[in-house]
Amino acid sequence: MNERAKTRKIVTVGMLCAVAYVFTLIGHFIPIYFNDFLKYDPKDAIIVIAGFSIGPLSALIISVTVALLELITISTTGVIGFLMNVLASIAFACVASLIYKLKKSVSTASIGLFVASALTVGAMLLWNYLVTPIYMGVPREVVANMLLPVFLPFNVIKCGLNSALALLIYKPCVRAMRRARLLDERPRKTDGKTKQSIIVTICALALMAIMIVLFIVKS
Repeated sequence: MNERAKTRKIVTVGMLCAVAYVFTLIGHFIPIYFNDFLKYDPKDAIIVIAGFSIGPLSALIISVTVALLELITISTTGVIGFLMNVLASIAFACVASLIYKLKKSVSTASIGLFVASALTVGAMLLWNYLVTPIYMGVPREVVANMLLPVFLPFNVIKCGLNSALALLIYKPCVRAMRRARLLDERPRKTDGKTKQSIIVTICALALMAIMIVLFIVKS
């Protein structure tokens, strides 16, 4: 990679860091709460786009950078919130990006997002069980009783929303970055079922979220 390409890549990563941080601000100032301290954050959709368009390493860098910016500016959850933030973003964006890297297509992106969502939900249940008692200052049994009715639906809905958002805005974002010469103009094989794949994926994610919510309400 020549110096010009390296510079362009750095600029692109920096720009996506700024966009992801703006999305964090949107989630902070227009919060959608699922609990007293659980709120939806849309920045992971932008981090996924970075991973898809540049690579998994860029998703890792942006995950840490944006979480650090949030920690020193608007966060009220301190270092523990920072660590949980980084872990969630990496589990979601980096895994999806690694799978997408194997074969760049809409179907692979959908599979990557589904696998990443499942992994993120499982990982965050584990980390909430281990770390949240320290954050809340409560016995671990209290948090264990919150895993299914609180943390599970929150993470399922969050991952579902971010997956759907990433699929919807990926192509427009990539086109914009190519017009701005932040990305290479690379010919891609067109997928005749692109719209259908996106619609099916969004519907599947929405159905999964609805089923989880209904299960929690009935229980």
